[in-house]
Amino acid sequence: MRSILKLSKKQQSLLKLIHPVQQRSFTETTRQKRSIEEIPHLKDFLKTQTNDFQQDEDGNEHKQSQLQEEIDESTLPSYLHIQREDNKNKTYFIETHGCQMNVADTEIVQSILESAGFEASENINKADVVLVNTCAIREGAEKKIWNKIDTHYHGVKKNNKDAIIGVLGCMAERLKEKFLENKNVDLVAGPDSYRDLPRLIKIIESKQNDEQAINVQLSFDETYADIIPVRKDKNKLHAWISIMRGCNNMCSFCIVPFTRGRERSRPVISIEDEVKLLRDQGIKEITLLGQNVNSYHDLTSQARMEQYQQGRHINSEGFNEMFKLRDGSGIRFAELMDRVSDIAPEVRFRFTSPHPKEFPDPLLEVIGSKANVCKQLHLPAQSGNTNMLMRMRRNYSREAYLDLIYHAREKIPGVALSSDFICGFCDETEQEFEDTLTLLDQVKFDMGFLFAYSMREKTHAHRAMKDNVPEDVKKERLIRMIDTFKRNQLIKQKEDIGLTHLMLIDGHSKKGDHQLSGLTDTNKRVVINNQAKYKIGDYVAVKITNATQNALIAEPIEIIGVQNFDVKYRSTLKKALI
Repeated sequence: MRSILKLSKKQQSLLKLIHPVQQRSFTETTRQKRSIEEIPHLKDFLKTQTNDFQQDEDGNEHKQSQLQEEIDESTLPSYLHIQREDNKNKTYFIETHGCQMNVADTEIVQSILESAGFEASENINKADVVLVNTCAIREGAEKKIWNKIDTHYHGVKKNNKDAIIGVLGCMAERLKEKFLENKNVDLVAGPDSYRDLPRLIKIIESKQNDEQAINVQLSFDETYADIIPVRKDKNKLHAWISIMRGCNNMCSFCIVPFTRGRERSRPVISIEDEVKLLRDQGIKEITLLGQNVNSYHDLTSQARMEQYQQGRHINSEGFNEMFKLRDGSGIRFAELMDRVSDIAPEVRFRFTSPHPKEFPDPLLEVIGSKANVCKQLHLPAQSGNTNMLMRMRRNYSREAYLDLIYHAREKIPGVALSSDFICGFCDETEQEFEDTLTLLDQVKFDMGFLFAYSMREKTHAHRAMKDNVPEDVKKERLIRMIDTFKRNQLIKQKEDIGLTHLMLIDGHSKKGDHQLSGLTDTNKRVVINNQAKYKIGDYVAVKITNATQNALIAEPIEIIGVQNFDVKYRSTLKKALI
């Protein structure tokens, strides 16, 4: 339960009575055996605010009991008396590492802290509370955080002994109490525990030594859907919206299900409201976020009533599930994309990070037909060898993946493709690695994220496999993989020469103010000469005249809206690409 920091056995027993959704194994028989003496008084608990209804993992809704009894505050520890006025003139500083989900989570944390009375500080050395939002996806990322804690944050503590240092995010969830063994860390909060931050901070301030300031409880239902993120850059053109959290895929190499928990989705109406807010604020591009974003599935009663289609969800052909498929009712990702694109027709929409198994035809059709849904797909392959994919528990073959590539290119002419690849995974042979290189040659991705394998504790690979590919072999394979990717990427870049694209100008180029820079809807960087009539935030039709490894060079044609570009230029672009 989010509002309780650390519970005794008695408190846990009452919570099981109050919250059947999160404690589904607590049976009626067990409940009857509880003696009256074991049940604590309500004064031992905080009042908590919960939604009237919550979903379990199968979509069933349960009425949530609420603790409405009056609490004698004089009996509570001092750190539970939290008033907004208590934090007046207190400041916080957040440093964010890792993926876009962490960026979005930081905006949630900012909202929670400012609602509790804190103010943002631009100076880490003057902040009362310093938080670092961490990434645990690879060993290298964790080493950077530990180094910062032992050096940079040690310096913060040295300059201000009362500063509170907190660790958030996936490392907090993975390592838990281990962080509190470090003298530079005072507070630990996992991704589902950010609502508790004001109380965790209060614990430290109250000097209560019998309570640790840690909450790493994963949730079955937390999505922060009711919290409006605080976005600090008011001139920003792009915004992130987190639409779902967690992952059920359990790939053998991946730590995410253990740091982010099981999948759960925000109600579609809360996402629509946030899109409207961002549209009205002048945001030009929105990225929908999730650990497995295209598995989005709103199962609320309202979504069931408004469902677009009946029947069970169909995966991409040739792709299997680690878990049984859920009920087909409710609103899925294709319907969500359709709805938000209609709400903000002059806002471009992207999404990340998807799984290739969740690209059924309805989704491909929405992407292909909607002018403001970007024509770029991220399809993480991880390997080009079927046996390796099975060891990775990806649940598809090389052939199924290639079929999806061909199908996507057929449905969405000119679609740009990106992917993730790992080399040096457990037992990888030279031939298996060669199959990855041939896949790169065959598909020719526009963008790629390539890494040498890094073993993560708690994963299936850590429990059942050996990290037996030597580090020097991993590094050598990574170099070959990057070289193969870059060779093909340049080919794809040059294919755009002569085409007309819609560019969103988002700044000046790295070479100076004489050039403007922006992105196409295929997520490619474009550079044009700076002219007085063009400014940051404009959508501009541009004709590509040249291409380098990392950018397209273009001549501007005209300022034009998203929908008008689709009418005027898209048909010509499609013909050139078919």
